[in-house]
Amino acid sequence: MTPGTVAERAQQIADVRAGGAGDREAIRSAMVCVREIAAWAEAQHAALVGLLSAVDSFPEATIAEVSKRSLSDASKSKERAETLDAAPSIAAALEEGAITAGHVDAVTRASGRLEPDQRAHFVDRAESLVAVAVAGSVDEFAQRLNREIKQLQSDDGEERLTRQRRNVRLNTWTDGDGMWNLRGRFDPLSGLRLSQQLDSAVQTLFAEQTPELCPSNPIEKNRFLAAHALARLLGSAGSSAEDNSPVRIGRQSTRGRARAEFVAVIDADAPGPCGCGAASSHTMVDWPIPVELPPRVLAELASDADVVGIVVRNGVVLHAPGEMNLGRSTRLASRDQRRALRGLYRGCAVPGCSVEFDRCKIHHVIWWRHGGLTDLANLLPVCSKHHSKLHADGWLVELSPNRELSITLPDGQVMSTGPPRRNAA
Repeated sequence: MTPGTVAERAQQIADVRAGGAGDREAIRSAMVCVREIAAWAEAQHAALVGLLSAVDSFPEATIAEVSKRSLSDASKSKERAETLDAAPSIAAALEEGAITAGHVDAVTRASGRLEPDQRAHFVDRAESLVAVAVAGSVDEFAQRLNREIKQLQSDDGEERLTRQRRNVRLNTWTDGDGMWNLRGRFDPLSGLRLSQQLDSAVQTLFAEQTPELCPSNPIEKNRFLAAHALARLLGSAGSSAEDNSPVRIGRQSTRGRARAEFVAVIDADAPGPCGCGAASSHTMVDWPIPVELPPRVLAELASDADVVGIVVRNGVVLHAPGEMNLGRSTRLASRDQRRALRGLYRGCAVPGCSVEFDRCKIHHVIWWRHGGLTDLANLLPVCSKHHSKLHADGWLVELSPNRELSITLPDGQVMSTGPPRRNAA
């Protein structure tokens, strides 16, 4: 569509809205206009992202800033632009309003499941399926793309199993209801073993008595029991706090409850009620996942938990258990060092990045290969994406003694932050 056509569509929408209730067909036509304008706008945005990527060393930061969205959303915008650049026919269909950005994202997601040498062939196939995208929904187009992938990957089964093993994943997140969620994808062999272990655990643990609060609906009951059995297999408290009896499942022996651990971060600069140093009200308790628990349960956990105290002041760790300076004795950060860094950072240290700490790698500011030490002052948590940029894209990092961070990009841009302040976050 041309800008003039976009203006005509916008006028048609305005006319229908001004007419009040109108008729069904007029409203439907106006909604099609909205879809077409949105697609055209997404095409323009993707083209601008492509232009920006050619002159900006960290385009995601600029995209996030101007669009008022997260770096994660900005990364998806960049991936969409790359897909459209590789598939001109799809890009043209988007600009004409014939397909949606969702169709483009389906191509991006599908190609991400392939090896690099297969992606070019897949994009060529996707280009030939523009008519399918125009005629169908995003879900229908995605199903067709999945069939194309299966044809590309057709073999005797050995290569498929290798791909499946390569694509094993486990995701965890806390939803809006405060529930901790776990979702995994496993190759068939691992899945078979896990399924057998889980079924065995359900039969062993709940053959005679089911946990309290178990639903009566058969399907929901099976899901409930499987979740509790998995919690037991992993060694966590799947039932009441009083149940500490050992349970043997197959060759494994677990206890009904594992000790909790939390990090207490004390800001030494925060004045107490009397103005005489850090107070309990300025002590933050950090769990491995974001949780909200009733006071009774918190007290119960705290009475039998491993408490790790971290004292910080202006970006500097004043006290933390364990050895913080390991020198050249090991390349990997220790558990104690990770705890200390958790006391300083909620997640990735790159400004604007929202990846949580447990998803981060520990980066040597002075690289290990360049003689860098595995000392706390030389360690920085960064997500895997930014870690690769630090190593592959020429990003230069400077970290002051109080952890003021400066990142210089290849084009001369500088991103900087003051000392980390978890309490501000």
